[in-house]
Amino acid sequence: MVRVAAFPAFVAICLALIPGSGTWAQSWMHYGGDEGGSRFSALDQINRDNVGDLELAWTYRTGAVAENPNLKPFIDFQATPILLPEEAGGHLIVCTPFTKVIALDPITGAERWTFEPKFNKAPYAGRFKCRGISQWRDPEAAADARCATRLFLPLPDLSLMAIDARDGELCPDFGAGGLVDVRPHIEAMVPAEGVIGTQLLSPAAVINGVVVVTTTANKFKSAQSVNGAIRGFDARSGKLRWTFDPLVRVARDGIEATPREVGGGNVWMVMSTDSERDLLFLPTASPAPNFWGVHRPGDNRYANSIVALRGATGEVVWHFQIVHHDVWDRDVPSPPIVVDIQRDGESIPAVIQLSKSGMAFTFHRETGEPLFPIEERPVSTDGIPGEQLSPTQPFTVLPPPLVRMGITPDDAWGFTLFDRSVCRKKIEALRWGPPYEPPTTQGTIMYPQVGGGANWGGGAFDPERNMLIAPMSQIPYYFRLVPNEEVDPDTAKLPQAGAPMQPPGYIGGTPYAVEQGPLMSPFFSPCTAPPWNVLVAVDMAVGEIKWKVPFGVLDKLVPVPLPLNWGAPSAGGPIVTAGGLIFIGATADSRFRAYDIDTGEELWQDMMPTSAMATPMTYEADGRQYVVIAAGGHSWYYAHGVNDYLLAYALPRGAP
Repeated sequence: MVRVAAFPAFVAICLALIPGSGTWAQSWMHYGGDEGGSRFSALDQINRDNVGDLELAWTYRTGAVAENPNLKPFIDFQATPILLPEEAGGHLIVCTPFTKVIALDPITGAERWTFEPKFNKAPYAGRFKCRGISQWRDPEAAADARCATRLFLPLPDLSLMAIDARDGELCPDFGAGGLVDVRPHIEAMVPAEGVIGTQLLSPAAVINGVVVVTTTANKFKSAQSVNGAIRGFDARSGKLRWTFDPLVRVARDGIEATPREVGGGNVWMVMSTDSERDLLFLPTASPAPNFWGVHRPGDNRYANSIVALRGATGEVVWHFQIVHHDVWDRDVPSPPIVVDIQRDGESIPAVIQLSKSGMAFTFHRETGEPLFPIEERPVSTDGIPGEQLSPTQPFTVLPPPLVRMGITPDDAWGFTLFDRSVCRKKIEALRWGPPYEPPTTQGTIMYPQVGGGANWGGGAFDPERNMLIAPMSQIPYYFRLVPNEEVDPDTAKLPQAGAPMQPPGYIGGTPYAVEQGPLMSPFFSPCTAPPWNVLVAVDMAVGEIKWKVPFGVLDKLVPVPLPLNWGAPSAGGPIVTAGGLIFIGATADSRFRAYDIDTGEELWQDMMPTSAMATPMTYEADGRQYVVIAAGGHSWYYAHGVNDYLLAYALPRGAP
């Protein structure tokens, strides 16, 4: 018997060439490498022939865990560093989960300066994370001017800071002495319920002198939540330039209005930009609340969509809704990938959007026209009384779904005949079938799960091969709407009520509570056959899956360290390089891996001090290519270690 002890937490995570001297061949200026988030590097010093020789070049500890011992269970070190050009100091910039900014020497890892914003951490103890910092070079400023290159820090207390990239000093001309208070703008919009606990979480987007910030939302527990508006501020002065509410409030052009008291629809993930076309791409979330939509009839546009805005004005250029009238918590979870796809000798400006449903939607980024067929297919609509579900949902024809979709009792799996039988009975007792079976008081199975398919780790794109690389989860999940009168009022008041594998929690403003979690066997393995996590490669020129391999082993997740290559829980994404390599950490087995992009063969791995549930980056400094990743574990895998390592790998000095 094998007890997969950590798998109950699976659901939680299931996210340019620059001028300079000869010592800086390529930088990593943005969270996704370039502003479009391709996560591709043209560096090839490390390649398929020598990646096996990679060694640890340096280690840096941020101190975030030791400095905040009481908050250790809530810390997620998910940052991707950026490297600045020499004129901005040439620093490697990383942020801690508490938004402390650290500038390091990219060659040695030695600390150069730090900047730690002060804010009251108490109201934000849900979880702390900073996935990255954004930079902007003011084209009108002299190279040696104060804040000619500035770093933007969205903070948990709903403020936005700007600091000088060279030394970490506040930019006095931005807002009030370097700080813009976003809270009044949020509180002024309806609804504003739940502002306490709302955060500015993901890196800001910067496009043509406008810095854009987004918020989290408490749509898990409230039918109202906070308004999910996206805001653009002047990157020099901090003055508000525009506001975009991602829910249509006035009916027009056949689009039904969403009532003003409905919140959510926010962007909690990284945005992408195309500065040349002045396009900002938003991956929007569901309206509030996650599993009940009686009070918000219609499709609820522009929620659950990829939305292209004009960067200068915040006006909608085009949009595509990936889920209509979402009652499954199927936020658009990943950064849009802005790339050029080569097809029949033509270079097509495209944007690729991964989804929790395990599909890759691909559009012409100027017009929003699909580059591959997308079909509106009939889905079930017999949900709870009063719910007005969409009769169809979008499905990609090409590429085909990247994961298994839908479930029947015949899909039941277990280590033994006993737990397989129990899994079958569990499936039979719930509502099962194809994707988008509606929420019920009986309970409904989601497959893929609420965390994907794809999640915030997103994907990477190799322009030389037209190849998309993405990790994908394949875990069955259930959720049940429980009438309020059937809920224990004492357990429903617990902070964790309504969370996966916890007692039912009230959905404020509705007649229901929600109970949810992964569908597990008595031996705590998922009730469907492995692999439970995969790495997928897709040829985006033709929409064809090239290969798919299990991603992660179970030896650190089971009492007996069996190296079962069945896929492990993951959070974080890949990068790809011209050396023919995919680099990715992400898995709960604490490995950092390199794969052959053409075959999916694993070529190298290193066992880290803890899991690296972040996305790596790479750069060249002083003639040497480095690959850097944050290894901090995950608060949902607290028993396996939460830490604060930044690890840099390189080939041995003098290697050919």
